[in-house]
Amino acid sequence: MNPREALNRAARERILITDGAFGTEIQNYKLDEAAYRGTLDVKKDQKGNNDILALTRPEIVDGITRAYLAAGSDIVSTNTFSANRISQADYAAEHLVADINVASARIARQAADDFAAQDGRPRFVAGAIGPTNKTLSLSPDVNDPGYREIDFDGLKDVYREQCDALI
Repeated sequence: MNPREALNRAARERILITDGAFGTEIQNYKLDEAAYRGTLDVKKDQKGNNDILALTRPEIVDGITRAYLAAGSDIVSTNTFSANRISQADYAAEHLVADINVASARIARQAADDFAAQDGRPRFVAGAIGPTNKTLSLSPDVNDPGYREIDFDGLKDVYREQCDALI
């Protein structure tokens, strides 16, 4: 049975529980900038770049994922809410987008598989894709209401890149 069929079957049989927020759980670790950065050579401060932890502190992402599974989650999310080129530009980490998404998806998939192996109940992974700090509907310049920092096709490409890496 493929994953979609397994998910549909499980949803017909019971209410599926999803995990919670990653950001608030990460905040509990009270990480400093060096903990976010790890050994990566990036030009800007990384504090608050939760997504990059899949590369620099994978044990934290794994621990949070496993805690949600232990609490009964059927579906866990990847820690990739801001793992897109636009959002990662705030941290000069655009070049790491694919690596972040792949690493986070692998962490979540491994944890889900480990829990499923323990009791035979399938666990599912959902790729987390959040908004960016750019908008298609409003101009960031009050003197030029028609101006946009990004267009639809550009935003579509950003999300396509993230989806391809998650898949």
